[in-house]
Amino acid sequence: MKRLLSYLFILIIFTSIESTVFGNKAPTKILFLGDSLTAGYGVSKKMAFPALIEKQFNKKSPGRVRVFNGGISGSTTAGGVARLKWYLKRKPDILVLALGANDGLRGVNLNASKKNLSLVILKAKELKIKILLAGMLLPLNYGKNYRGRFKKMFIELAREHQLKLVPFLLKGVGGEPKFNIEDGIHPNEEGHKIITKTLTPYLEDLL
Repeated sequence: MKRLLSYLFILIIFTSIESTVFGNKAPTKILFLGDSLTAGYGVSKKMAFPALIEKQFNKKSPGRVRVFNGGISGSTTAGGVARLKWYLKRKPDILVLALGANDGLRGVNLNASKKNLSLVILKAKELKIKILLAGMLLPLNYGKNYRGRFKKMFIELAREHQLKLVPFLLKGVGGEPKFNIEDGIHPNEEGHKIITKTLTPYLEDLL
């Protein structure tokens, strides 16, 4: 019996050392909390940018990350905190916060939107979750003043909470017909590949 216990003790110690030396560790969990853009509306889930990012990082280093796609079509900032709490059981290490587009398109009061996003950020910070904030821009027909305030909202949030900010999630995609499905709003597969390239360097810094 003593010999068996000794063997088990040695095995546990060796496994611990092996994990440290050879870098065997649990994957970094990344939660993408967003709307239809994140969900991949119009394309298959495996071609949406969260899945492409997981595939890309794990191709270079197998098992490096695990992604949770928390994108729901039509989502606004109002339900952000409740949705984050639901995903906390997955114990994410990084949060990519990509909410706000629908607030802007619906002309929601931006003070309320900013408050909602701040609450999500504070909750994530409380749990030591790293945060990447994804900014958005509105179409020209929304008026210069509202568009300017909408853009500024993300900049202010990043500054106030000391976050990394992606200035425009749809950089190179928004307003480009060849990178969007027929509705002209949601990215097609090629569009999602571009978003993946946009986000990758930011996530590399957080990993």
